[in-house]
Amino acid sequence: MAALYTLHVMEPYVVWEDVYATGISIIDLQHQQLFALTNELYESCREENKIKKSVFRKAIRHAVDYIKFHFSTEEQILEAINYAEIDAHKKEHREFVRTVLDAAKDFEDGNDFAPNEFVRYLRNWVLRHIAIEDKKGVSALVQLNPKKKAFG
Repeated sequence: MAALYTLHVMEPYVVWEDVYATGISIIDLQHQQLFALTNELYESCREENKIKKSVFRKAIRHAVDYIKFHFSTEEQILEAINYAEIDAHKKEHREFVRTVLDAAKDFEDGNDFAPNEFVRYLRNWVLRHIAIEDKKGVSALVQLNPKKKAFG
């Protein structure tokens, strides 16, 4: 008699939908990676206590590195078009990175840190930033070249 095994598949914490698409291929791919990293952090919060810390530590380091990379790409594009709100956009990026780094430090130092709350903050910030701030930058880009709907 064959043993029956059930595979428990976790639903993603955050799901990419077309509504988040900016039309700029590289940015959309990077945003999708941010979604994947958010899901990875969420999954690491669900690990057993004995391995949670090392899994979360690895996931948060990866997320911080990727966030910095993504913001650099985004800022280069916005600078190239002389985006009027570039300074405010960069400031929002810096504040977010500072918050993430502070949270990572609290985690490493054993200070009061709730991984689930951190992942919820990360998800909410990314969704809001894409939906509002990034869409403003894309709108400025489209105004420069209104005939082109998607950018590479």
